[in-house]
Amino acid sequence: MDAPYSPTEFRLLNDFQRGLPLVAEPFAEIAGRLACRQDEILAALDRLQRRGAISRVGAVFAPWRVGVSTLAAVAVPPERLEAIAAQVSARREINHNYQRDHHYNLWFVATAADEAALSAALDGIAADSGCRVLSLPLVEQFHIDLGFDLCSGIKDRPAAGSFERLALSSEQRRLVAALQPGLPLVARPFATLGQRIGMTEAEVISIIADWQKSGVVKRLGVVVRHHELGYTANAMVVFDVPDATVSTVGTRLAGEQGVTLCYRRERHLPQWPYNLYCMVHGRSREEVLPVVERLCRVAGHPCEVLFSTRRFKQRGARYFDGQ
Repeated sequence: MDAPYSPTEFRLLNDFQRGLPLVAEPFAEIAGRLACRQDEILAALDRLQRRGAISRVGAVFAPWRVGVSTLAAVAVPPERLEAIAAQVSARREINHNYQRDHHYNLWFVATAADEAALSAALDGIAADSGCRVLSLPLVEQFHIDLGFDLCSGIKDRPAAGSFERLALSSEQRRLVAALQPGLPLVARPFATLGQRIGMTEAEVISIIADWQKSGVVKRLGVVVRHHELGYTANAMVVFDVPDATVSTVGTRLAGEQGVTLCYRRERHLPQWPYNLYCMVHGRSREEVLPVVERLCRVAGHPCEVLFSTRRFKQRGARYFDGQ
């Protein structure tokens, strides 16, 4: 990592990207494991958040389980890029927004409670910008769990989960909304969340535990920001693979070292023929390009590589209005 971190900060960044103890006082339990005090853990997490090394401590929801989302792209005239990127980033539905070195130069992820709200957001972006928006919704996930091992590379990769949408009660929707910005950095964060939305601490913990068991919550822990940790070369590698074999190729690529994300998305013909995506993160382009070359050999298909050149927005998804 480029920035210096204390031993406690490094352990928090590296060891607790998943597996946050789902107990009344999770930070006290972490403190016990790291042989320090709870107030030191809370102070360290607050420092890391203020420095931008982490976006939040909390839940990462599986795609399409509590709402809807899509990856979208726009070909923006270079002289209008900053203005349109600012318009896109200002929308609450947008959680990631990047410039990439391609004719389609602005790429963003939009999330919403349902398809109607998502469609309205994309239509609004098209109307405001005057540019066609390519919507590329997820079809199949092979590896979607962006975690980094700061010692030796990419972390283990959980099995791909279901796309079955969870029917949420009004109480559960309030809990999702309260979890979106992350857990409060206090001794009893689940009790604090419960007080905000009219639930008990035990109810909050129980619901989150059920969501973890069913895969609705993919992980619970420290959500790091890869750019601030030195992973500044971000390549989106795209393939046009026949539909009959794309699942086989995607599964193969997901197991390759260096692949941080791997998924299938709908094509947008004739403008965008690609249906298989891999993300490769590294500390430099020179580190990433040999990985890309290996992926093309493994896939048996040519690829196109879109490096990110600017990050306009990066935060956790917002499915529902609320806390």
